[in-house]
Amino acid sequence: MKILILSLVSVSMLFGQQNSDLKALSIKFIEWRRGTQPITSDDIPRIERDPDWVPDLSPIAVANSNAKYKEFLKTLESIPQSGWSRADSIDYLLLRSAIERVNWELNVLDLPGRHPEFYINQTVGFVFDLLAISSPFTSQRAKELILRLNSIPKTLKNAQKNLDDPVKPFAMIAIDQLRNIRKKMDLMVKELESTYPRHFNFKLERSANKASAALEAYSLWLEDKLPSMNEDFSVGESAYKYFLKKIALVPYSPEELFRMGNQEWDRSVTFETLEIARNKHIPSPEKFSTVEAEINQARIDEQAIRDFLEEKNILTVPTWAKHYTLEAMPDYLQALASFGELDDFTSPTRLTENSVRYIPDPSEKLGFFYGTAAHDPRPLIIHEGTPGHYFQLIQSWKHERPIRRYYIDSNANEGIGFYVEELLLQLGLFENKPHTREIIYRFMRLRALRVDVDINLAIGEYSISDASEYLASTVPMDLESASSEAAYFAATPGQAITYQIGKIQILKLISDARVLWEDEFDLKDYHDYMMKNGNVPIALQRWEYLGKNDEIKYLW
Repeated sequence: MKILILSLVSVSMLFGQQNSDLKALSIKFIEWRRGTQPITSDDIPRIERDPDWVPDLSPIAVANSNAKYKEFLKTLESIPQSGWSRADSIDYLLLRSAIERVNWELNVLDLPGRHPEFYINQTVGFVFDLLAISSPFTSQRAKELILRLNSIPKTLKNAQKNLDDPVKPFAMIAIDQLRNIRKKMDLMVKELESTYPRHFNFKLERSANKASAALEAYSLWLEDKLPSMNEDFSVGESAYKYFLKKIALVPYSPEELFRMGNQEWDRSVTFETLEIARNKHIPSPEKFSTVEAEINQARIDEQAIRDFLEEKNILTVPTWAKHYTLEAMPDYLQALASFGELDDFTSPTRLTENSVRYIPDPSEKLGFFYGTAAHDPRPLIIHEGTPGHYFQLIQSWKHERPIRRYYIDSNANEGIGFYVEELLLQLGLFENKPHTREIIYRFMRLRALRVDVDINLAIGEYSISDASEYLASTVPMDLESASSEAAYFAATPGQAITYQIGKIQILKLISDARVLWEDEFDLKDYHDYMMKNGNVPIALQRWEYLGKNDEIKYLW
């Protein structure tokens, strides 16, 4: 394939006429995926579904998805590659990644057949995602909630048909998630019916009771099957390498990733040590006394961050971009809070609405991330909101090339979220609260350790309890947060590396651009490109923006 050499150009000059075959296939795949992509507890890949959509995980539907995977891949490979621009080549690799993810889910991980906890996302997680939408609660949403609850018994019947090789550690995660599920459902019903009584007329209670009964029966079924289940949860080194090359599009071996993570661990621990010494005689800030005080401060801070970015000429803040806000967690959402991420990043059709992060009352019992936000909400705002996930997603959703609009793999998304934390630290945002710099370095410690944890869980060197104890003692962090992280990363190999490795790739791209173009390099120009193309793996950004194909040869 012809490789173009990119001279110093502006973002507006990077994209030309799209290959019509690639564009058409991208649109067809995206639409199919919208109806078949599984629900996850991650907040980035939430998809707007049709109001009457429910998961279909029948054995026939799973087989059909496998057939569609092969069909899409065959069609993609049949498209003539002559006359492609570099942007077309990027789109090809991105679409191939998206298609291969279907194979990863269905055949490599075998989510339907090996992962009992997978069905918790397709049931309770499916309900949680609807409740997490911050738009006003309407009669239509109430009907949709009833529909989702009514779908749960059928989904769990299909689970028992599909789970022909269930993994014991994942079954134990599912059983633990479902502990006291009826109590949680009852609390959700009580709070929704008292808050929105005219929308339900007691229909909610009946549907929730049937859903609770099905979930309890599923938990008992799993407990009964535990003695005969497979103990081995690891995906294995070969499959992990396939993920890196074909899906994450990360041009490094597991050994290289491990060394990169260790090096960043050393840096983060050393810099945190220096920061603690620097701030030794500065009093630590108190926690917010009320959730209202935290919300009000976050509103002031989010606007100040936007102003800071503009004043420093670091990136463009679009005038149409709404705000990332905090809200007190409603009790009906609190009931199911453990089943998903408590962010609403809006959606392609809700760009006129603010994004919302739901937060609990400040207390000494808060977990790792909420505990830091109770002292200073800015680290959370930066990663999750502005200029992190929300800020990036709303711009990517407007991309003129369809395949770049939607989440493929989070290596770029989480890499950006992690990168902008240190970006604003280095620019001096936290000078008014020096101890917040220590928080950023603690975040860095966690993200570096996640590389170790991800790789060792994937290749079978760590048990889930090994990983949770390691995180709790070494970050350090509370055991509940560490256990939750370890369980999630065991079930989603390749996800935990995304923060650290994506950030390292961004730093490498910027460093090479600065050396290549010297004083002509415009950091703001790259940042604007990065946000618009935030779903595109950094190796592909590197090729497109810099014209350097040194990493692409490992991925083609």
